[in-house]
Amino acid sequence: MGCLLRRFDVPASFFVPAVIAQLYPDEQRAIVSDGHEIGMHGWIHELNSELSVESERSLMMRSADVLEKITSKRPTGIRTPSWDYSDATLQIIREMQLTYDTSLMADDSCYELLESEEPTGVIEIPVEWIRDDATYLWMSPDGSLRPDLSLDDMLSVFVREFEGAHQDAELFQLTLHPHVVGYRSRIWIVEELIRRAKAKGDVWFATHHQVAERAASCL
Repeated sequence: MGCLLRRFDVPASFFVPAVIAQLYPDEQRAIVSDGHEIGMHGWIHELNSELSVESERSLMMRSADVLEKITSKRPTGIRTPSWDYSDATLQIIREMQLTYDTSLMADDSCYELLESEEPTGVIEIPVEWIRDDATYLWMSPDGSLRPDLSLDDMLSVFVREFEGAHQDAELFQLTLHPHVVGYRSRIWIVEELIRRAKAKGDVWFATHHQVAERAASCL
């Protein structure tokens, strides 16, 4: 994935569990040195909704500390593991003064999160299952089924999503997993999408932090 992004000079955001960052610190530093962003993705991909408030807060704080220690950059955003939220997640995000979250699905466009109907200053960069590679390719041991689509069908879905976003001059965001789409037989899907986007000539490739800054300036 990194080589592909480097070849096309495309920045990206990598959301990394803190334990993974500790196991592979050089990999995290290489990601940052290539101009990419590293955001929070839990301690060890735990579900926030199954934690006490104290445990959730502690793990989020420790995760940010670990990522900062390894990369020398404090993360400014979070994608919660499995896009899972507890009643306290947003409160902790605000306590940590994070710029953005990217775990919710209320819109296709960026929006500001509210708490008790009051603006929080936290930008949501919304995700969606239809733009997630795992929806189509992940094989789960729990017996859950995935759509019976070919790789060409998967590309077609992503292309139609991109074309619609481009027509509306809006956000097009993919959620990709190196261990899902990163195989030789699959990574061409990402390459083809990048080629099509580059061919438009007016597409802005950006990290989530950059998108959040742009969205905040338009509020």
